[in-house]
Amino acid sequence: MAEKYQQQQQVYPLAPSTIVPRSDAQESGTYESMELRKKKRMKRLVYIAAFAVFQTIIILVFALVVMRVKSPKVRLEDINVITNENGNIRLKAQVRIKNTNFGRYKFDSSIATLTSGGVSVGEFVIPDGRARLKSTKTYYVIVDVTSPSSSRRAGSNSGLLELNAKAELTGKVEFLMVLKKKKSAEMDCTMSVNLSTNSVQDLTCQ
Repeated sequence: MAEKYQQQQQVYPLAPSTIVPRSDAQESGTYESMELRKKKRMKRLVYIAAFAVFQTIIILVFALVVMRVKSPKVRLEDINVITNENGNIRLKAQVRIKNTNFGRYKFDSSIATLTSGGVSVGEFVIPDGRARLKSTKTYYVIVDVTSPSSSRRAGSNSGLLELNAKAELTGKVEFLMVLKKKKSAEMDCTMSVNLSTNSVQDLTCQ
């Protein structure tokens, strides 16, 4: 029994622990991995900063160029003169509404007036409508000119009838169907009607 007890109490030595030292290659690999992660983070930050700058530029361009509202231009063009045997004058012309904005221009109808020597000699209607962005809306109009006696005498002497056409359009420039800005457009055209040749000379629109 004593011998068995001594065998049980016998102490067995522990196995020696194995310590494997890290090689230079492993340390180098760890350093390179950390550097790679650092470079990726820096690239991410650069991309975010570049995107923010790009967005800022886009917003500035949109505000300074796209959102800058200009008054549309209204012109009287391609005028044909028709006279009958009684000396009555009829004008057939085109009214062109040029919209230079990046949004469509929606306008109300307006009445244009023809004057000669400060006296009204005719009127015509410019219908309501829309001019698309960066485009021109064209209307065809007809107006009968009833010259006052003073203008008719001046015309018979010089062969020319001086006319002035004026109109004002009121409307709104619409951006993206949401933003709207009020804008008016004016027509102010002068011309000389040659009564001998039934033609228009020196047509000028401001």
